[in-house]
Amino acid sequence: MKTILFLIMLTGISLQGYAQEEFNTKSIAIPNKKMDIKKANPPEEIKPKIELPVVEKKPDPFEINPEELFKNRSLYKEPKDSVGIYYRRNQYLGSFKTKTFASTVRFRDAAFVDGDKIKIYLNDKVIEAEVRLDGTFKEFKINLVPGINKIDFEALNEGFASPNTAQFEVYDDKGTAITSQPWNVGTGYKATIVLVKE
Repeated sequence: MKTILFLIMLTGISLQGYAQEEFNTKSIAIPNKKMDIKKANPPEEIKPKIELPVVEKKPDPFEINPEELFKNRSLYKEPKDSVGIYYRRNQYLGSFKTKTFASTVRFRDAAFVDGDKIKIYLNDKVIEAEVRLDGTFKEFKINLVPGINKIDFEALNEGFASPNTAQFEVYDDKGTAITSQPWNVGTGYKATIVLVKE
């Protein structure tokens, strides 16, 4: 009987060992309702590197460099460097773009009416050989050609009070002012303005 009892115990122990195996698995925790559940952040969007094309600035074919312009000694007198005398040189009055077909240029003596005289050129051709500046405006009209229209005012003298001084105004064909400036140049020197017809 001891043998039977021993066999029963041995069988029971061996069955108990197999029965415990199913409880050996790890338990799954049930999350607490109050616990914050962290959401996974979506992956960061990787933006492709976009390289902008290099924009080359095209040089303006109508850009005027006054230093280059005044280098032509057949058209412009060489400046004289005199201490305190600023008007013994050519004066560049600027370049202005316009879409107008014609332009009106008005001018007068800007200071004391002292007998100043000028010669007017359009694209290096004389259009007024001698004009005496008064206190009232005188004017001339020009038809603009496409591109550069260069107007030179050459001082023929300086009157009684140096230098040759004048005020000039430029208008388009609708009467809109393009520019208004003075010039101060010595005898033989020129004040130059450029109108660029686009």
